[in-house]
Amino acid sequence: MTGYYFTHMTLRLPPLLLPFCLSISSPLLRQVQQMRVPVVTRWGSWRIHQHKAFLRFWEDAKDVLAKVVLWRKTTHKIGGHFGGGVQSYFLFLRFLVVLNFLSFLLMAGFVIIPSIVFHSIANISSSIDLLPTIFSYLVYRMGSVTQVMVAAGGAAAGGYSALIFTGWDYGLQGERATTLKQKNLRYQLQVDLEEERINKMAASLTLTQTVGLYSLRTFLQLVVLAMIGGAFLGIAAATQFSQQQQGFVGLLLEYLPSIVITTSNFVVPMLCDKVALFEKYSPSTTIILALLRAVFLRLVSLGVLLYTLWNQITCNGDVSDRSTTDCATCSYNNLQYQCWETRVGQEMYKLTLFDFLITIAMLVFVEFPRRMVVDHCSCKLAQWVGRQEFLVPTNVLALVYGQTVVWTGALFCPLLPLINTVKFIIIFYCKKITLFQNCRPALRTFRSTSSSFFFFLVLLFGWGLSSVVLVYSVATIHPSYGCGPFRFSPTMWSVVPKSFHSLSNTTQEFLLYVGSQAFSIPLFISSCVFLCYVAALASVYGKTVALLKNQYKMVRDSLN
Repeated sequence: MTGYYFTHMTLRLPPLLLPFCLSISSPLLRQVQQMRVPVVTRWGSWRIHQHKAFLRFWEDAKDVLAKVVLWRKTTHKIGGHFGGGVQSYFLFLRFLVVLNFLSFLLMAGFVIIPSIVFHSIANISSSIDLLPTIFSYLVYRMGSVTQVMVAAGGAAAGGYSALIFTGWDYGLQGERATTLKQKNLRYQLQVDLEEERINKMAASLTLTQTVGLYSLRTFLQLVVLAMIGGAFLGIAAATQFSQQQQGFVGLLLEYLPSIVITTSNFVVPMLCDKVALFEKYSPSTTIILALLRAVFLRLVSLGVLLYTLWNQITCNGDVSDRSTTDCATCSYNNLQYQCWETRVGQEMYKLTLFDFLITIAMLVFVEFPRRMVVDHCSCKLAQWVGRQEFLVPTNVLALVYGQTVVWTGALFCPLLPLINTVKFIIIFYCKKITLFQNCRPALRTFRSTSSSFFFFLVLLFGWGLSSVVLVYSVATIHPSYGCGPFRFSPTMWSVVPKSFHSLSNTTQEFLLYVGSQAFSIPLFISSCVFLCYVAALASVYGKTVALLKNQYKMVRDSLN
């Protein structure tokens, strides 16, 4: 019976594995026949039965949840036709849609609905609580991606063995699903082979060639930094100029900072991608480097805009100087910004709107016309240009930038998470259309697991920038006297101590104990012990993985 099962099981394997499986079938059968069946008690049999029932229930529950996942079939189709790298972008976009919708539910329950019902906002707890909710979710997703990276292994041999022995899904049904899975595995093998080829080329370089290559990369990096620095200067100048204009001209120039930022975010990354062609990095390294450059440009450009606004609102940070008439009366520039919270919210709303309009405009006026010219024009220039590739770093950074804008402006415009949810849903379908209609498969593929990790890492950078803005606004700047629920408070944060003192004595004592050293020091010590345990466990798992890889190499060498 065992031999029958094993023989028919091997017939379901890919053709590449049949000779290997048939060659080891006889020794494996002898080992199975020599195994002794252990004696199991009634209690042990019941426990095994219950454990199997629980595992069966858990697998069925995961199957049901997998079938109701948003855009599941679409993402699988994208992965089969364009590889895991492009698929990771759409998975990241789906994650942001869910995150924005959950953020909107939180804002609606604690800010929007109470403000409508009671005609005022009682506190700012929802905007502050939004930070640790988001942070925990990001860390959880980064941990999940890291587990996949560790399981995949860094060496080529580990990647090959994982694909060959565990890459195929035997639950696939239908020719379409099988074809997509084959294409996906082919893309992953292409990534491994391409990176191994580049690593071999780098190892074969002479000392002179290595020095020349690193000198070229250093020069190109200086060129990139010069372009990014010029963009920052342009954003700061545009913001200062637009805020100083009045009347109808000032109304038109209010959109100047948004236009300059959007133009810089479109032009500079495109130039950086052209520069990256001469740096001769591996595909995955090129993607990561492009991500870091683009996130530095987009997030710091947003920081430059906010810094310029904050300087004008707070009179360059010196609100106590009596010689500064604009800020001496109200502790902020009330002459130019009678309601500065509304102005900041308007700037974030305009940035969100312009980012969406640029995405739609590129689709309608650039991507579709380019595809039509390439398909219907036989001239050499059109064929040389060809259909466009789907640039993952540029598209991912557009999502990170838009999400950072929403987190920054959520305190001043609570409807931004809902607006961003609708925006990302529309962008998903627009990007899907342009991917299948206007794009060709990438000439250079890259590893999706490492790129997904950096997607969440740069998103965490955006969360950090928005957190700094929120904390500074809540704790430092005086609220506007002309609008808002905090007009009679010295700072927004001052509402929190007042709310704390309105609680019962028991609740106050409990919260004071939680914030005291008697609670925090044992918590810190226990956290350190837990982290040491996790580190030791990871070390053991790492040694086990290394041992298994060595055993695999020994078996491979013996078969050769």
